[in-house]
Amino acid sequence: MEIQRSMKVAVLLGGMSAERAVSLQSGAAVAGALRRRGWDVVEIDVGPDLPAQLAAHGVQVAWLALHGRFGEDGCVQGLLEIMRIPYTGSGPAASAVAMDKLLTKRVLEGNGMALIPQVVLGAGDPIPSQLQLPVVAKTPTGGSTLGISFCRTSEELEAGVADCRLHGEAVQLESFVEGVEITVAMLDGEPLPVVAIRPEGGFFDFEAKYTKGRTRYVVPADIPPAAAERAQRDAAVAARVLGLSGVCRADFIVDPAGVPWFLEVNTIPGMTETSLSPMAAREAGMSFEDLVEAVLLAARNHLVPVGA
Repeated sequence: MEIQRSMKVAVLLGGMSAERAVSLQSGAAVAGALRRRGWDVVEIDVGPDLPAQLAAHGVQVAWLALHGRFGEDGCVQGLLEIMRIPYTGSGPAASAVAMDKLLTKRVLEGNGMALIPQVVLGAGDPIPSQLQLPVVAKTPTGGSTLGISFCRTSEELEAGVADCRLHGEAVQLESFVEGVEITVAMLDGEPLPVVAIRPEGGFFDFEAKYTKGRTRYVVPADIPPAAAERAQRDAAVAARVLGLSGVCRADFIVDPAGVPWFLEVNTIPGMTETSLSPMAAREAGMSFEDLVEAVLLAARNHLVPVGA
């Protein structure tokens, strides 16, 4: 289905995850950009009554500004497929896999990317006594740096694992790679300029991510050109192998040897004033409105034939 300017557009925001507050900011920014371009927009705060809200507003296409569970994990995408409402971003299967950091790494194995060694703890598993510190403890399905701890001591490790288990049973313990964190935003599989992330405290946590002035962003990234090119190539490979579409983002750590170690992908990256994907798009000559509208015009259903 071709997206027409006469269509009723719903920006889906808020939702029921721990990332609700960030999603509200993203959605408000997206809705404002679409209105400035003349689109007929309604903002819908996603809850169990979403099907009724979509029907009541006569929604014909959806711009997904949801983050976390019930929005970025394929749930809403599946609902929109059933209702035959075109939507932005990736389909249900790609969204579900990319939401899980463990599944993502398993799918990407054997594709030439540098993947960080890890130990995975299931429910009730003890922390290995011979684990070499430091490590980064992660909840596999977390986002916005929630459920992530940098652990230098055994005490910090125990606290980090306990924090992760507040978000889910499994815990991912990745070896610490020292280097520069970078991100590669992509638009329909094409990588945008690389952004380097340099937090003042040395760790890109939730506060550093969403507080103005706590992190310095450099675009194009101040890393060796070969490292930037490899990261862009690896990001494009990840998008292709996982089947991602729309705007998405892959994160890496570049070590002193210039190797970009893959961290994760985000199928619905943030669209706040401090967000990274709009920053990369600006470097490529796209305004925020250009980016938001381009994503909308590519909206579609993934489980029905093209044109249906």
